[in-house]
Parts: sequence; structure tokens; C-alpha cells
Amino acid sequence: MTRVTQVKSGKSERWTAPKIRALKGKERIAVITAYDYPTAVVADRAGVEVILVGDSLGMVVLGYDSTLPVTVDEMIHHTKAVKRAQPRALVVTDLPFMSYQTGPVEALANAGRLVKEGGADAVKLEGGERAAEAVRIMVEAGIPVMGHIGLTPQSVLQFGGYRVQGRGEEAAERLLADAQALEHAGIFSLVLEGMPADLSARVTRGIGVPTIGIGAGACCDGQVLVWHDALGFSFGHQPKFVRKYADLAENTAAGLARFVDDVKQGRFPTAEESYE
Repeated sequence: MTRVTQVKSGKSERWTAPKIRALKGKERIAVITAYDYPTAVVADRAGVEVILVGDSLGMVVLGYDSTLPVTVDEMIHHTKAVKRAQPRALVVTDLPFMSYQTGPVEALANAGRLVKEGGADAVKLEGGERAAEAVRIMVEAGIPVMGHIGLTPQSVLQFGGYRVQGRGEEAAERLLADAQALEHAGIFSLVLEGMPADLSARVTRGIGVPTIGIGAGACCDGQVLVWHDALGFSFGHQPKFVRKYADLAENTAAGLARFVDDVKQGRFPTAEESYE
């Protein structure tokens, strides 16, 4: 029985953070972002292990220029929509900018809101050693945490743009130390974004939790893509690591153009589509 068949038949148990962690070295992990009920339904039917309610929603759903304006309330709103799909996949929600950087106490409070109000199964936060204390407190409170290092979009102003991180031995060693600090603090998995493939391979070998790559090569324990990038619903520049698996924007525009034409020409609705 294929995984897709299992998902559709409802015969598989839900994924949990410990189950995801246990996949390290056994099975590659598929992660996709989702931000509402229908995308969560479709993603779960496809068989992904993890649905990420990413703060990327600020750019691909809300039209912001970056992830920085996204609020905790917006993350809760979208997480609740995703959870209404009752997915088998583990639902991980991003802690947005300035919801955890001000200290571990506020970080715990906001993580608690994402779980208690939004229904998230786990949270994700960016940063290495500087985020380790917040991770430790969340984990001690019973909240599973996914880490995120490398190109961290919430640091785009500090980086001076969306630039590959970890080039050079000193930078690479720093990222490896970040990964180990986060593992020690208790994360169950770690996103590696925008870094050389050989470095992500070193990090993957150097820690005991699964790594999830995005623009980090093929040696990670899993891969994540943004829904809109993977399915052709993004506009503007596309990073080189994005693979388009469908072209929903083109197909949707074509379908809506046919609708407009049918309305203009009086072909919709027909008698069969009308009530007597």
C-alpha cells in the first residue's frame, strides 16, 4: 500500500515530533508549507510528513515584501485554518519576527499561544546559539521545537539581502556550532536554508536530529518547499533551488479566462445549471 493510499483511507496514525525525529537515517522527510484549509487538505493527501505554517505567508499570501511584518495573531489565524483540515501530518508553525528575540520568557508565551490558540503541534524559530535558551525553555514546557539556521529570512536586514550563508571555514564552523547548540537545547529537527551542499552534509552528519534542507543540497534528511513556489503560484524572481511541480497560476488564469468569456457570451449558466 502506498503512502498516498494510506492517507486517503485514513488508516495511518498522525505524525508526532518524536516520530519525525526517529526518521533520521531511515527515511527522507517531505515538508511543504500550507496556510489555509484547502492547501492543508491537499498537502496531507499527497503524503507529506510535515506541514509548515511558515511566516513566508507574509510574502506569498499577504503580499508583504518580507516576512518581517507578520504577527503572532496572523500566524494563529492561519494555523487554525490548517488544523481544521485535521491533517495526519505534523503541523509546525513559525514564530514570527520579534516574537522570541526579546527573551525566552516572551518566546515561551508566544509559542504557547501558537499551540494553545492556533493548535500547532510544534513551533519553529530561527537562529543558532542565541536561540538555544528559548528552545530549552519551550521544550521543558512541553512544546516541540524545530530549529532553523543558515539563511534565516528574519535576518534579511542584517544579511543585506537573501544571501547564501556558511561560505568559508570560519562561517561553516559557526553554523555547525549553532546546529549542535540547538540539538543540545532539545530541537527535534533542523531546517538548513541557503548554504553550500557540502556544509549541509557536514551538519547532517554532525547532529542526531533530522535536517530539512531548502537550498542546501541533497544530503539533508528531508526537503521543504513553499507551496506557491512548488506549484507555480509565485510571482517574480524564483531561487535556483525551486523546482516547479505544477503551474497552477497559468492553469487557473486560463480557467478564469474561459469563465469570463462564457459570461460575456451568455454561455454560463445553462438551463441545466439553473433552478426552475
